[in-house]
Amino acid sequence: MSGHNKWSKIKHKKAATDARKSKVFTKHARSIAIESKKVDGNKNSPSLRAAIERARADLMPNENIERAISKGIGADVEITEEILYETYGGGGVGILISTITDNRNRTSQEIKHILSKFGYQLGVPGSASWAFTKRENGFVPNAPIVLSEEQGESLALFVEALEEHDDVQDVYTTADDAY
Repeated sequence: MSGHNKWSKIKHKKAATDARKSKVFTKHARSIAIESKKVDGNKNSPSLRAAIERARADLMPNENIERAISKGIGADVEITEEILYETYGGGGVGILISTITDNRNRTSQEIKHILSKFGYQLGVPGSASWAFTKRENGFVPNAPIVLSEEQGESLALFVEALEEHDDVQDVYTTADDAY
């Protein structure tokens, strides 16, 4: 039986692991490049240091971090921007979707499509952000909401679908972490 030896199993498992790592490293590289561009490559800036620390926490190699920093300050930088989308989920949970994109229109339509699949609509700026406090590592809910088990599972599926999108950096909710 060809293809059923130990090496084949290892090879397929490694490919899946590498694909997950690649996706995480790409998100970190974009974040580092944008922060590097904002602070003109100053590694002592708190925002760039925080982005680097998040990347190191996920074991991103130093070579990739340096490449992302130089990409952010380089002349051939692709025009990327951070966009924050807001919506409300089941049980009145506020949801913030942080994205980094090179094409605002494409990302907007793709986020709207994901929202519509779950029965949600995009909110106007400020409609959900009032329920959060911005901290160094992201947004923290002012008053977490406790959800039923069914609503929590639905929200978890929605957040998972959003995180699968390449441009989505982070998803913040006002739901209690129990889901």
